[in-house]
Amino acid sequence: MSMPFYVSPEQLMKDKADYARKGIARGRSVVVLQFDRGIAFVAENPQSLRKISEIYDRIAFAAVGMYYEFENLRVAGIRYADLRGYSYDRSDVTARGLANAYAQTLGTVFTQEPKPYEIELCVAEVGHSAEHDQIYRLTYDGSVSDQHGFVVMGGQNAVAEEHLRGHWQPGMPLADALRLAVAALGLDPAGGEPRTLAPTQLEVAVLDRNRPRRTFRRIAGGLLADLLNAESATVHAPEVDDGVPGHHDILTGERPSPDTAEGDAQG
Repeated sequence: MSMPFYVSPEQLMKDKADYARKGIARGRSVVVLQFDRGIAFVAENPQSLRKISEIYDRIAFAAVGMYYEFENLRVAGIRYADLRGYSYDRSDVTARGLANAYAQTLGTVFTQEPKPYEIELCVAEVGHSAEHDQIYRLTYDGSVSDQHGFVVMGGQNAVAEEHLRGHWQPGMPLADALRLAVAALGLDPAGGEPRTLAPTQLEVAVLDRNRPRRTFRRIAGGLLADLLNAESATVHAPEVDDGVPGHHDILTGERPSPDTAEGDAQG
């Protein structure tokens, strides 16, 4: 007669936590940090699958780990925000409420399912001033922490966190904040030579408090290259996405050609 198999609850939770942490560490990191006009999201993510997404007017979402797991939560978050905003008021949709909803889901899966989610999430809300910005980090077991200034998720993030702790400052211009985030992502955890990440290897977005209502914008192409290569911090995202051909468009990063720029000036 075989003996029944028994694992203590403590050992079971430890095994689940170790499993989730190892899965998350295999992924590429995401950096979320405040800058003078809002909150920036920077991921080493050359693929078309997004790690960064808009959730609501002033709220964005970033994740690392298993794509299909955090994609399901992203979609659920959008539905939660839309339903709450429609049923009550748009101001009732907050990053804190969304983080609590995600925490309940992650905690339930971690304690009741055989396999935990191998993901970490960040939910951020841009306020009317830097003091009112909110950044929440959620781990695989449903734990929530209120972050100040910056957060690094995924990968071997200890080195990146240490770099940001020594160099991040409140009120940094966007160009400086992006270069700092990219430098942190390129560091070698083993202490080797840092990697240089090209704009095509990055997924970048911002929550810009100066924009009306919908504050989320992606930054790509020529605009991202200009921001990362700027010798000074004078390059800013445009105030509006006017869609005029030849102008910088923060959604596409389109840059003007000499002919187009001349035509725009004449028109």
